[in-house]
Amino acid sequence: MATAILQVDPRTLRLPPARLHGVDHRKLWRQIATHGKSTDGMPPLWVSRGKDGELQILDGVTRATRVAKLLPGQTVPVEVTEEAPDRDYSMFPTVGDRLP
Repeated sequence: MATAILQVDPRTLRLPPARLHGVDHRKLWRQIATHGKSTDGMPPLWVSRGKDGELQILDGVTRATRVAKLLPGQTVPVEVTEEAPDRDYSMFPTVGDRLP
């Protein structure tokens, strides 16, 4: 199956069950100290596309949160690595819901 690369506002991405409370703050501040506002060389986030096109992060919660916090409105590349049209991700909070 071919994967799709999309440009998405990271605030709209759904958090995975393991990260319902949001980002690991230590990891976020370490990433901010290292990369700041730069997205140069940032790999695409991995996401699963569920029911109604909702996207849930599989890998990249910290990167998504950093961009959402420091660069509001900027999109990030996401790679749809899984299609799950029967899964309803709308019950999970978004990155924007849990911004520190």
